[in-house]
Amino acid sequence: MKKISTLRTNGNMIFKGHKLTIGLDLGDRWSFYCVLDEAGKVILEQKLATTPEAMKQTFERIPRSLIALETGTHSPWVSRMLRELGHEVLVAHAQKVQLISKSNRKDDRHDARTLARLARIDPELLGPVRHRSAKAQIHLTMIRARAELVSARTALVNAARGLAKSYGERLRKCGTQQVSRELAAELSVELREVLEPLLAEVESLNERIKEYDARMEKIARESYPQVELLKQVKGVGTQIALTYVLTLEDPHRFPKSREVGCFLGLRPGRRDSGESQPQMHISKEGDRYLRTMLVQGAHYILGPFGADSDLRRWGLKLAARGGKNAKKRAVVAVARKLAILLHRLWVSGGVYEPLRNSNKAMRAVA
Repeated sequence: MKKISTLRTNGNMIFKGHKLTIGLDLGDRWSFYCVLDEAGKVILEQKLATTPEAMKQTFERIPRSLIALETGTHSPWVSRMLRELGHEVLVAHAQKVQLISKSNRKDDRHDARTLARLARIDPELLGPVRHRSAKAQIHLTMIRARAELVSARTALVNAARGLAKSYGERLRKCGTQQVSRELAAELSVELREVLEPLLAEVESLNERIKEYDARMEKIARESYPQVELLKQVKGVGTQIALTYVLTLEDPHRFPKSREVGCFLGLRPGRRDSGESQPQMHISKEGDRYLRTMLVQGAHYILGPFGADSDLRRWGLKLAARGGKNAKKRAVVAVARKLAILLHRLWVSGGVYEPLRNSNKAMRAVA
């Protein structure tokens, strides 16, 4: 393995005249890269720190190359930096590179070599994905931070209610947004002294969540006008619409709207072999948070407060077929249809007609 001193001494000489392919295995503290020439021969293998300074110092000296790396915590900023340095970057879907994920020989050097060889042979073997822009990522980070606060609030409220029950008392029923120290007023003195600090933390979380809500509305209004198009669908609020826009970022990456359902993992998996075609669960391959948001929207559409629409009627018919999991299947199916509908509204910029298909059918009968 050539040392870094060799690289500094010879400069670009060892790369001169070669078409380079590089595999970069990212670690939290240290990363490892492997450089191949057009014949697949290893030119250089080296370890470097996983920091912006080290990445820039190393890859700005290397001529324009095809660099393959796996998805992970550091892959968004690393891929952006490498593109800024002029390299062609392939971000491999970590779960689809089974030569690495299921390998019996797991080490950074071997993984970097594997990435480089797969990228050199056929980039499609890596199941390449596209990271969002820095602007979209910071806005999506804000939404995810809010989600973490909501999760923490739910956990604290559940803990307070459970602790009160274990003492033979109960907190008054209310939504998590209404939980405050006032709920403890109905409890015994000793229990109130214990639970008031916990309920005070819930109050604080409610305030922070409201601040995030205000920021989210402002971002949607000032930076993403397409959010209003998606909010035409009853059951889709700013949070779902903005998460959808930020996750997909470019609607034209999908030639057909129905491909969005597959992208988000809302289609059944397939394992056809000969005459065997078993029924599979949904693939769940896409963005988990957006998929959760769409399922929540589907629950509202099918619930008691959902507005009448073609989507609701279709989902209720599906749920009415009976069976053990009919309602669950209907919710997932409506979530998939909702993802497709939002993409169509985004691309077309049209006005949403909730009962378009039903009205068309009635006119045809008349």
